[in-house]
Amino acid sequence: MVNDTISDMLTRIRNANLVKHQIVQVPSTKMSLAITQILKDEGYIEDYEIYDEIKFKSILISLKYKGKLREPVISTIKRVSKPGLRVYKQSNNLPNVLGNLGIAILSTSKGVMTNQKARELGIGGEILCYIW
Repeated sequence: MVNDTISDMLTRIRNANLVKHQIVQVPSTKMSLAITQILKDEGYIEDYEIYDEIKFKSILISLKYKGKLREPVISTIKRVSKPGLRVYKQSNNLPNVLGNLGIAILSTSKGVMTNQKARELGIGGEILCYIW
């Protein structure tokens, strides 16, 4: 049993990218599904599919690579807020990831979103991870 499902998901994606796998399987939760949808919307992954077994629900994520050498589109994933140390930011203090070339995924009162969308809406929240 994994206590931190978000860290588990990000680690699975990071490891699959390192060995250039095409598909990675992640246990399905509402949060991991929201993060996966953001990754697809921002162009970091190709697609995802919800795989429903009898006892186990999971997400199959199709990773995205570029060029003939298959360089991963996701070069770095960093978990920021952890169960032992939560990191919250106000709307006027939201981070710029790599000079706005990367994204920060936040959990806000309006749902899970990127730092740019939270800045537009003028809301802050818990910073889950940085991706570039």
